Amino acid sequence: MFRLFKHYIPYPVFFLGLLDFCLLVFAAETSWVFRASQIGMDAGSIYDRPFPVLSFALALEVALIAVGSYGAEALQSLRFAAARILVAISLGIIFLSILAFLLPGITLWRSISLYAMLSSIFLLMAVRMLLGAMLDMSVFKRHLLILGAGPKANRIAELSAKQESGFIVSGFVNMNDGPAIVASAINRSEIEDLPKHVINLGVSEVVLALEERRNSLPVADLLTIKTTGVHVNDMSSFMERETGRVDLDSVNPSWFIFSDGFSSGRRLSTIFKRSFDIVLSLLLLILTGPIVLFFAALIKLESRGDAFFKQERVGLYGQRFNILKLRSMRADAEVAGKAMWAEENDPRITRIGKFIRKVRIDELPQSWSVLKGEMSFVGPRPERPQFVEELQTRMPFYAERHIVKPGITGWAQINYPYGASIEDSRHKLEYDLYYAKNYTPFLDILILLQTIRVIIWPDGAR
Repeated sequence: MFRLFKHYIPYPVFFLGLLDFCLLVFAAETSWVFRASQIGMDAGSIYDRPFPVLSFALALEVALIAVGSYGAEALQSLRFAAARILVAISLGIIFLSILAFLLPGITLWRSISLYAMLSSIFLLMAVRMLLGAMLDMSVFKRHLLILGAGPKANRIAELSAKQESGFIVSGFVNMNDGPAIVASAINRSEIEDLPKHVINLGVSEVVLALEERRNSLPVADLLTIKTTGVHVNDMSSFMERETGRVDLDSVNPSWFIFSDGFSSGRRLSTIFKRSFDIVLSLLLLILTGPIVLFFAALIKLESRGDAFFKQERVGLYGQRFNILKLRSMRADAEVAGKAMWAEENDPRITRIGKFIRKVRIDELPQSWSVLKGEMSFVGPRPERPQFVEELQTRMPFYAERHIVKPGITGWAQINYPYGASIEDSRHKLEYDLYYAKNYTPFLDILILLQTIRVIIWPDGAR
């Protein structure tokens, strides 16, 4: 993996995305040449039409990212890949049609767009068929040596066994720091020279998965290993990179203090974020106002009570505010205002409410909170005060999720199915902490794009 704007991207995903973009440019250009030959027109050079060709490639590449074409499932299954490519092409063409209306001449002709769309489908599927097996080859994966043989090391072993894993464990070393669980681990006493053992294995990274570092941390060996060019990583940072979340089972306060994040470029990023929120919230309130009013009328017709409801939530630095949402449950959903977790197939949800939850229409009125500055479009979901008080007593570092503004969508929402339990909240907290630690405008854009995937395939909506 490499880091782009503080966010980790697997090398195979990056190269596949770059290859897709080149293929989209090729599809646009060859379609132009083909259409020109059909009507007897001089095709000229690609340098004569950079904007139409690049606008086509860029629009479809963004659509591929938005629908999850580079996710684990799409990279492992041709069926998933085909579905996402078809949806991405459709979204890209819709966007290009709007762009052609607003900025005539910046896109391909309609006939050329049709040819380019068809050839893009063929090329994108072909490359996935050809590279499908290669993406799982060990040449694309990093080889690791794990120092440790206990529960932490075993978690890494389980992670490496997953098909989407980007690494291979070349060996485990039992450092005698606790009970050994990994049966294949070699005892440290059997290795005469640990740095030489690392070199002989040809690994690119050593991960410390020690249960107890006291008297078991080989400082001198690690220093030698580091100077040979092999990367040395601790368990918490390794899990953050590989899973896209902060692993609560391995982190401690010192890791938060000494690891990077939480500060670099935060002032400029905050200015960008607030400016973006103001512009987008105004635009969204204007464009979706009729939709919100239409469903508000349907809600009133279906059940008693107000179409909108206010609810107190906890926001930035623990400050409380009221969010505005379209009502999706019965008016008597909570007895005496007592907070209750939502359930799967919750009987309190109305028929209209079930639909607006799936397509996230119930969230649209929260744009008003974004405009007021109480929320952002991207950030951890704001929880109710009753839940926050309970969760802070059960989970370490829960208060740290409030160092950024809450959002309508977030890193947890696009990576973890909807959950309404203590355990679900713990998993979502791990993603929220990753976002708070590694926030950049790039990550915000990525989350907003991936939210389209969640809307199209609302697997976790409840």
